[in-house]
Amino acid sequence: MKAMSVAAGMALAGFLAALPMAQAGAADPASCKLVRMSDPGWTDITATNAVAGILLKALGYEQRVETVAVPITFQGLRTGQIDVFLGNWMPAQSHLAGPLLENKEADLLRANLENAKFTLAVPDYVAEAGVRSFADLDKFADKFESKIYGIDPGAPANQNIDRMIGADAFGLGDWSLVPSSEQGMLAQVNRKARRDDWIVFLAWEPHPMNEKFDITYLSGGDEYFGANYGGTTINTLARRGYAQDCPNAGRLFSQLVFTTDMENAIMQGIEDKRQDPAVAAAEVLKADPGPIAAWLDGVTTLGGDPALPAVRQALKLD
Repeated sequence: MKAMSVAAGMALAGFLAALPMAQAGAADPASCKLVRMSDPGWTDITATNAVAGILLKALGYEQRVETVAVPITFQGLRTGQIDVFLGNWMPAQSHLAGPLLENKEADLLRANLENAKFTLAVPDYVAEAGVRSFADLDKFADKFESKIYGIDPGAPANQNIDRMIGADAFGLGDWSLVPSSEQGMLAQVNRKARRDDWIVFLAWEPHPMNEKFDITYLSGGDEYFGANYGGTTINTLARRGYAQDCPNAGRLFSQLVFTTDMENAIMQGIEDKRQDPAVAAAEVLKADPGPIAAWLDGVTTLGGDPALPAVRQALKLD
């Protein structure tokens, strides 16, 4: 994972160094109008895709989002069927992203969120009963029914759990992974928590689950999820050469960054208010439009006009 971090940093530095040659501020050709993106079905990526969609629409682009699993997303980047992916969680996806970047089959545009986290967690009442690390789990196998609840089948995090079980790490060799959708997993957490039943599950931040449930992230899973409770950087990846083929859109995505508070606010709109993702994202951007100018620095509409006035008009900020 340390080697992957160095490689990723070199790729990012190389891209940023090339930005001045990417015709900053130049309008894109018509072939760039459609921007193909993907969503693994995770609310955080639904939220960031919604932000990107608002910006792209205001600038005259069209966004198409395919809901596909992470391995298929990486295959789509490799084959050029997906242009941009905002959900490269690292180091959890290093075994997929590493070869793609090292073989120059995709480009790392930038880190779009720092200091996220992603590892196993339990409800607070389980932690208070003695489960605070991965090493504590097997002591209470009966209470957990020897099950770990994960997300969608094939997700890199699930693969890490399978690898951990296969290695009998922490004595978990006779445990099983229960894969599900994000929503299905959290529904199970909700059911268990209402009865004070025990459950261990994948958890991450940003996500409204951190407000909805009282949870404790488990320590000791560094080998499988990374240090600092799965301390994570989320990257923006693009198909090879996208920023050169579409320098204006490439510049936008190379400047698009988020905060945990922003993502949490959009996700709460989606989950708690049942808002359409675009509505939730627009509501948050209207409440705090501060980041928009930096995102659009040097960016134009597809027709070559200044980007900021077009976005402000679309959001009715003027």
